[in-house]
Amino acid sequence: MSVTMKNVVVFVTDLARAKAFYAGTLGLPLAGETEMLLEFFPGGPTTLGVALALQDEARKLVGRHTGITLKVEQIEKLCEALTKAGARFVEPLESSPWGRMAVIADPDGNQFALVDR
Repeated sequence: MSVTMKNVVVFVTDLARAKAFYAGTLGLPLAGETEMLLEFFPGGPTTLGVALALQDEARKLVGRHTGITLKVEQIEKLCEALTKAGARFVEPLESSPWGRMAVIADPDGNQFALVDR
């Protein structure tokens, strides 16, 4: 038996606003879109889903640290662009023994770590 990761889903309250942030501001490549879901990272083994929080249990998951880390090339350049675009940084770009990292939040408050390694 083989088990692999298909996707990870983050819940939001407004899909149009989420699309503007994830595809526009953050620049993630959009793989697919329905009325209730955006899917990012086409062709990769794992995708990131951004879905409308329609049920009570999903709504409880909106606006928290997701535990998701995105690896970024030219992290300083991206953080500068995100700042200019008005993105909210929960933790600014800082150096650490394992590389550079920042934590950003989407319009619903879902938090993601950005790292360069």
